[in-house]
Amino acid sequence: MPEMADPPGAANEPVASPSVRAQLLATEHWSLLASRSTTQSEVLTRISMFLTLTSAALVSLALVGQANDFDGIFPSFAVVVLAIVLLVGLLTQLRVMNTMMEDLQYVIAMNVLRAAYAELDPGIERYFMSSRFDDLAGSRQTYYFLGPRGPSQVLGSSMTFIVAVNSTLLGLLTAAAAGFITASAELAAAIGAAVGLALFAFSLWRSTRVYFRFWKRYTPQFPTPPTPPV
Repeated sequence: MPEMADPPGAANEPVASPSVRAQLLATEHWSLLASRSTTQSEVLTRISMFLTLTSAALVSLALVGQANDFDGIFPSFAVVVLAIVLLVGLLTQLRVMNTMMEDLQYVIAMNVLRAAYAELDPGIERYFMSSRFDDLAGSRQTYYFLGPRGPSQVLGSSMTFIVAVNSTLLGLLTAAAAGFITASAELAAAIGAAVGLALFAFSLWRSTRVYFRFWKRYTPQFPTPPTPPV
């Protein structure tokens, strides 16, 4: 069987000059920056809309409760309103988690571009504050190049914030629903608090699992070199 010939011109493919390659890389870099900015803006808008809905729902509960002395149809009304707000909150939380992973992919892609810049001009690497390595250590340096990330970066993130709000809403909803079953307000509050804390712990565990499961599957092109022993 005769061997297949190479496509015409394959052996004579033109190689772009370093200046052209730099322009192409810069174009891709700006595209990634624009996409990252758009994604962050969109999710912040979603969070603002959710908080506005939550605020309006709580105000409406207060008005209806005062009008009915927190009796009559108020418990049923509270359960329905809180359930609707919680549904919107869980959808918002899902979007925030998706955005977290999308932002990570933009960071990894831009780290790869910095590696290409360093190949074009090896002396430029010392001017980079962000990393040129696309592994876990490189992404952490790009997110926070002042040193190791502390718990404040995680606790102050949009993900933890939205999880805390949703956990509070679920706790209120559970306590309101438990009020139909038990006449003890203390018991209903305890059940609501337990369910809210359970959602908080589960949500943080799931987001952490998704994050590290990605790194187990991902094979970096430019891993961080090992630190030489002292």
